[in-house]
Amino acid sequence: MPTVYLALRKRIQMLSVQPDTKPKGCAGCNRKIKDRYLLKALDKYWHEDCLKCACCDCRLGEVGSTLYTKANLILCRRDYLRLFGVTGNCAACSKLIPAFEMVMRAKDNVYHLDCFACQLCNQRFCVGDKFFLKNNMILCQTDYEEGLMKDGYAPQVR
Repeated sequence: MPTVYLALRKRIQMLSVQPDTKPKGCAGCNRKIKDRYLLKALDKYWHEDCLKCACCDCRLGEVGSTLYTKANLILCRRDYLRLFGVTGNCAACSKLIPAFEMVMRAKDNVYHLDCFACQLCNQRFCVGDKFFLKNNMILCQTDYEEGLMKDGYAPQVR
């Protein structure tokens, strides 16, 4: 039977060390933490330099407040998605979208940010802009209204 690994997203806490407390041991290097600050993650204490991504070696306390664990690895978000995330294809250009890349969505379609544009005039959309979906084609308001006048179609407003 194959081994199944569950991914866990965990929070990282930065704590200041109180001068009157006994120094805690670092889970990374096993030395006492005598620094002014320490990190708490996975119910263990860490030097800021010791809590690192197993792939890219970035300091996890600096890149955010979460880490991911899977297959006995401690990972940053980007490497977790790169290694274990689901990829898909862009509905506009059909090219692969890496799991860690930011995307735009319209109904069941997923798009590269650069591909999320009116498919007639190539006008790019920003967050909050109104766009229309006709036969899985993204349209700006001008092209939608022109098509409505010509063909009498009524795409879904998003």
